[in-house]
Amino acid sequence: MADTDTDTLRLALDDLYPAPAAPLTRLSPRTWPGITPQSTETLRSVLKDNQQRWHVFFDPDYRPHNHAVHYVLALWAMGADAEIIQAAYDLDCTYLLPRFESPARITAANYDQHFGDANYYSAYLDFFNDVVREKGVAQAVEEYVFDLKANFVDGKTAGQDQPEMLNRFMDGIIHPMIHVGNGLEFGLPGLVAEGLAWTAVHFPSSSLVIPASLWETTTTTQSAAQGNTHALTIISRIANDARFDAVPRVELYYDIFSSTTAKYSEAINAYVRAWSYDRTDPGEVERKIEELVWANTVIYAVGGWTEGEAFNADFFLAHLVTSSLFLSPIAAHLTPASQELLCRSYFAVCLTWWIGRGRPTFDIPSFFASTSLSPSLSPPSSSPPQRRNKHALPSPDSPKALTPNAWLQLVQESLTVPDEHLPKTLRALAHFADIYGRRPRGDPVLVKGTELEGKECLDGTLFVRAAVLTNEKLRGEKAEEVEFKDAGLWERRGFYKSSS
Repeated sequence: MADTDTDTLRLALDDLYPAPAAPLTRLSPRTWPGITPQSTETLRSVLKDNQQRWHVFFDPDYRPHNHAVHYVLALWAMGADAEIIQAAYDLDCTYLLPRFESPARITAANYDQHFGDANYYSAYLDFFNDVVREKGVAQAVEEYVFDLKANFVDGKTAGQDQPEMLNRFMDGIIHPMIHVGNGLEFGLPGLVAEGLAWTAVHFPSSSLVIPASLWETTTTTQSAAQGNTHALTIISRIANDARFDAVPRVELYYDIFSSTTAKYSEAINAYVRAWSYDRTDPGEVERKIEELVWANTVIYAVGGWTEGEAFNADFFLAHLVTSSLFLSPIAAHLTPASQELLCRSYFAVCLTWWIGRGRPTFDIPSFFASTSLSPSLSPPSSSPPQRRNKHALPSPDSPKALTPNAWLQLVQESLTVPDEHLPKTLRALAHFADIYGRRPRGDPVLVKGTELEGKECLDGTLFVRAAVLTNEKLRGEKAEEVEFKDAGLWERRGFYKSSS
């Protein structure tokens, strides 16, 4: 394609990729200092380039995702300069699959005829670009993801014959939701269109845990009547449920989710129904999103930690943390009924992944007694030596004289590590520390009516402890020996007690 044609296409996308806007909700992450006009213009340039050039999957069989947009947005939001953003994008581009023309156009007439077919990604993207321009992002997401008609049609069977767009929205370790969430968080209609196109070409892998009954209003009525049941209580009950004591190892990563739903969907659905949600209370969605954040961080961080062993930074469970970040930006654009659908379907998928990875359990008292609040890794050898001020507080010899704020070091180091998942994970944990980090031990939000063993030790330092463990795992002595495309030092061994 000639350069003039490329420039024309990019200009046509300007309205879909404006400079990122302030979030609609205080529960969305703040941006870090460091953003400049130059970094913002570079960001917009690579976002438009990504839509024009690249497919959602970079392997049509295994279906791994194009993470380039998620990576550069996290870097931009944490204050990376233009050169780092461009370099990160260029690194991702080395293995992406070029976007190709679809066999036919997608229109309102044939919109539901090519779901799950990656060959139609370009056609769905063109379709959803027009949809978000015409309807706006909020109506587009409501109508094409959460509306009952976007999910179940009379006369069709469950599975491949049904649209099940909310199901597809949660597929692929929740990546379509993450993509739409990025678009809604930053006010980027083009990303919402991409995310809806991603959704359309994903499989409905969650049919057994996102059933049509989720749309029934009786769910809310029953939950409200039985009082509050916390997400931490739900994971406590699952951790003590003998049915999950010997979850079988699944060798093929892309079979983990389907094999787990096939075996445990009835139990998972019962636990999701037991989780209370009163949509008649305007403050409920904020409370329930906070519960999900605590539950997912406990699953990833406390579940991944064992006294005397290396931290098991599970690649799949890390996505429960990063995806939690986008619940608030998405919920801010939804009706109360759709907010409940978002939270319940999301919780069902998160529980499935936790169980499917072997259901690691939690030694909360030991975790808080033994993990660090500050990174212990020294800066890279090429960095300028850090000088101690002889008058530094609390004393020149204190480690805090070099690292007075753990988050500043953690974020700074993550910006240049060629691992697209590390900055995303640390940005999520930093945000959770920002809004929930003040919660002390014994806070009623964490302990009142909660069954989780060790709950009395939980406090807001959970998030920095998780960040330190993740950073030291991903930036350890072997970090330079692994390939970027192989997702670095993230663990994939799981937590299985049985090899059967």
